Amino acid sequence: MREASGRGLGERLDAQPVGRGHRKVTVLSGLGWMFDAMDIGLLSFVMVALAQEWGLSQGQVGTAISVGLFGMFVGAAASGILADRYGRKAILLLTMLVYSVATGLTALVWGYGALLVLRFVTGLGLGGELPVASTLVAEVAPAKSRGRMLVLLESFWAYGWILAAAIGYLVIPEYGWRVAFVIGALPALYVLVLRRHLPESPRYLLRNGRNVEAREAAERLGVRTDDIEDTRTDAVGVRSGGLGLRELWGEGYARRTAMLWVLWFGMVFSYYGIFTWLPQILATSAGYGLVKSFQFVLLITLAQIPGYFSAAYLVEKWGRKPTLVIYLLGSAVGALAFGLRGLGAEASGAELIIWGSLVSFFNLGAWGVLYGYTPELYPTGVRGSGAGWAAGVGRIGGIVGPYLVGVMLGAQGFGASSVFVMFAAVLLVIALDVLFLGEETKGRALEEISESPDRLPVSATPTSN
Repeated sequence: MREASGRGLGERLDAQPVGRGHRKVTVLSGLGWMFDAMDIGLLSFVMVALAQEWGLSQGQVGTAISVGLFGMFVGAAASGILADRYGRKAILLLTMLVYSVATGLTALVWGYGALLVLRFVTGLGLGGELPVASTLVAEVAPAKSRGRMLVLLESFWAYGWILAAAIGYLVIPEYGWRVAFVIGALPALYVLVLRRHLPESPRYLLRNGRNVEAREAAERLGVRTDDIEDTRTDAVGVRSGGLGLRELWGEGYARRTAMLWVLWFGMVFSYYGIFTWLPQILATSAGYGLVKSFQFVLLITLAQIPGYFSAAYLVEKWGRKPTLVIYLLGSAVGALAFGLRGLGAEASGAELIIWGSLVSFFNLGAWGVLYGYTPELYPTGVRGSGAGWAAGVGRIGGIVGPYLVGVMLGAQGFGASSVFVMFAAVLLVIALDVLFLGEETKGRALEEISESPDRLPVSATPTSN
């Protein structure tokens, strides 16, 4: 296959067709993403069994979920900063090791207080891995396929959540919740595979003056470097390895940062509020019992897969912005219908699954676009920090969402239907946020996006595929 021409390595990375090296990075990072999702999903099923065994209140269940998300907030913000300083690969391995070991130790937990401590530590690793992985894949992906590759990376989340649902349905009722946490520790072994086979981002290496290593990393992706005249990349006047907040909120990037922080807050607020509570709501508020509720959640989770793959197709066909807006609106409609119809007194199990699957389809498709869109909006020097801070602010929504659900379910005058009406409203707000403040990045080189920040109109037309 003929190589695309280009003077600099950054241009060559953008113009290169998708090859075996790109697919390898996506799959390797995606499996780590899958294990992350499995760990997060396990807690939602474990808490149902744990609440019964330990006699926990709804508020205590919500606190246990939220404390892990607080750890994810800290981990996401810190990992982005560290990834800009020490590299994408090193921090990816570290975060995976942290959450795997902490999950294994949770199998030995002896009381509620110890559970909260270990879930916070687990959250540090879980929250840290995701923005770093998406940043790495964004920096190796060709411009015309970057959106699709990043949505496919995020699609591994569905496989992880399906694994968690399968463990919840098959393992927890039979062998107990401690065995589920032991299974959640197994990804620590996968760190050895990543250490050997996952390359560092060539753009990160270039940005830090490690040109020889950058060429070697690019060649592992199948990119020729022997005829490259220089090694220019998207420096655009920002420093590497700092907090990045000055740049993120400075001239040129403030609008993007504001749009992303609102979007991430609403996405995480709604997702974790819905899906970490779904088994508990079906088992208690809807009265389906432990095993039946786990079965329903497993079926609803399967709808995530076509949601991701449809978004992966549309994100390069329609673009990031319209795809994201449509999927957010679809998720809002699904949440409203699920709350008012699926959880209604006369609703059948089939109706519950249909409306729940609609939420799952659109919400996770939107997540796929979000993880691809976020790192595209910042230059290499602060890309990790930009993605990390956005994800970190989102985790604040994840702290508030599950906790608020617990409060609402325990208060008079509110019920499960009211919870889903609230989530529908939040999803509508963030759809409008993207519609009015977002800009299109489809088909544009990372350098081009970085060099044309907020000064461009939000309706800027991308280069054609």
